[in-house]
Amino acid sequence: MSTIVEVSDELFEKAKIQSKAFQRSIADQIEYWAKIGQMIEDNPDLPLPFIHDILIGREQIKAGEGTSYIFGEGE
Repeated sequence: MSTIVEVSDELFEKAKIQSKAFQRSIADQIEYWAKIGQMIEDNPDLPLPFIHDILIGREQIKAGEGTSYIFGEGE
C-alpha cells in the first residue's frame, strides 16, 4: 500500500542524490533512512556502522552467502 507524504524540498533533494548513488528510487531512499532511524531509536547503544553490518549480513544470508551465527558454537 502506498501513501502520499509531503517532505521538505531539502530532504527530497538529498534523497535524490543518495538514491542515484545507491541505485534506489527516491521513495526507497527515504524509506531506508526511516528504517535506519527507527533502528537507531530502538537501539541507541548500537553504533550506525554496526547496524549497517547487521543489515548487510542479513541480506547475505538471504542470498545464500555465508552462514548464520549460532551463539555458543565455535568457541
